[in-house]
Amino acid sequence: MSLIMGIINNTKNGNQLKELTANRYMASVPFGGRYRMIDFVLSNMVNSGIRNVGILVQGKYRSLMDHLRSGKEWDLDRKRDGLFILPPAYNNCPLGMQKGDLDNFHANLEYLQKSRQRYVAISGANMVCNINYNQILQVHQQKQADITMIYTEENGEVHDFSKSTFLHTTPSGQVTDLEINPIKQRSNKISMEMYLLERTRLIDIIDECISKGGYDFILDGILKNLQRYKVYGYHHSGYVGRIHSVQSYYRHNMDLLNPDIWEEVFLKSGLIYTKVKDQAPVKYMEHAMVKNALVANGCVINGAVENSVLFRGVRIHKGAKIRNSIILQNCVIGENAELENVILDKEVRVSAEKQLAGLKEYPIIIEKKSRI
Repeated sequence: MSLIMGIINNTKNGNQLKELTANRYMASVPFGGRYRMIDFVLSNMVNSGIRNVGILVQGKYRSLMDHLRSGKEWDLDRKRDGLFILPPAYNNCPLGMQKGDLDNFHANLEYLQKSRQRYVAISGANMVCNINYNQILQVHQQKQADITMIYTEENGEVHDFSKSTFLHTTPSGQVTDLEINPIKQRSNKISMEMYLLERTRLIDIIDECISKGGYDFILDGILKNLQRYKVYGYHHSGYVGRIHSVQSYYRHNMDLLNPDIWEEVFLKSGLIYTKVKDQAPVKYMEHAMVKNALVANGCVINGAVENSVLFRGVRIHKGAKIRNSIILQNCVIGENAELENVILDKEVRVSAEKQLAGLKEYPIIIEKKSRI
């Protein structure tokens, strides 16, 4: 039995990605042609031997449940342990009225109390990376830490650090201070919203914070206890895609067109698993011209595609031109239409001859099932 259980915290994402999160939370946002955001953290946990995973949800989680089903693709359809959807704290506080995530932790305290594992790995659902939690556990035990926070370092100035938590550490790695959503950057160590601690300690933190009116795990559970607990940082040196805005979503999808980044994300510490859909391979028609693109199965292409990511079942008609764009599942692009720097949500139909063009810094987003 693994020493670690997993908690995926999908309660604090709101509508950061505008139209893409209008009907779904971050965990079920499509990414990388065939995947959802939750696939990365869930696969990382499974590849680390974690077989007990609970997912805290807040709202709009129908698509997430449809994607996960029984957890079979992640080998989590088990008689003991397995995959658990942990419902929101509606009984404690009406939907939309929660101040933080500790309400949902507290509402599912029994799940934590009945679990058998000694440690718990907590992660958000907005990080694209390939990481092994067993390596983090080794460092956690060596340093005799109470809490370990995983962070990434940005080289030079961080230009986009909205909704970020920065760490300040000693040379030995102990966390001395945290800055949550600062206006001015004073550190290059950015939290990956991943934490490792003993399960019993987490239960104590939740109980104490709730009893004293605390509502946020980071603010009330960690920041206010930095002098009380030994909190250490663990530097993840690999690729990290922090998805917290439309611009970051677009940029990190485009990053996957780099073969080195693609290989690191999907192969480095283990494979990334997703829901299986039995579809035919990509069909390239007579007039298809594809250059530097990530194309999922089920697509039919009879136009030009360059520097773009195409999800399953996309149809590109004759004469259409797609450049620097992200086209989600089952979209249809009409004849001679032109798209550049565009993000199309699922099942969008673009009529013949239409032209859509955004900027790389501000791509256009078309909401689900729109008709252009």
